[in-house]
Amino acid sequence: NYQGGIVAYIFQSGDPGYVSGETHGLIAAPFDQGVAEWGCYGTGIGSTSTAIGTGNQNTMNIIAGCATSNIAARLCSDLVLGGFSDWYLPSIDELHQVYQNIKTISSFVEPADYWSSSEAGPVNFAYFAWRERTGSLDPDPNNWPAPLDKIFLSSVRAVRSF
Repeated sequence: NYQGGIVAYIFQSGDPGYVSGETHGLIAAPFDQGVAEWGCYGTGIGSTSTAIGTGNQNTMNIIAGCATSNIAARLCSDLVLGGFSDWYLPSIDELHQVYQNIKTISSFVEPADYWSSSEAGPVNFAYFAWRERTGSLDPDPNNWPAPLDKIFLSSVRAVRSF
């Protein structure tokens, strides 16, 4: 355990936040924050970034653009854990790295869908967001991550940067 969670990804050269000679990365909450809708079905929020380093801004965009309570981004941004309150809903690339790196030591539910903060497009940003499927039910595990209707209930796992 480190700074409220589990070190789940160390930034690599080329990642935003990478500093040569220093260790920075992503910390995942040690447990799920619940199950929720992505939120604001039918509204494009503008959280379309999928890359590592964009989850925090995506989460701020979602909170600013969607007043609905108990949505995935709000569960993360409201979290206070281990004395830290800077948790956010990860982008799909962040979530994918977190899951791949800590699935054997953390309590990810399998099989389940986990929300990312990245809306899915390019046409349907108002209706779909990217999710990571754990313990794939699909015979081709390369099909994940994949988009999902924002109105569906999916699991939520917060991360923070260090």
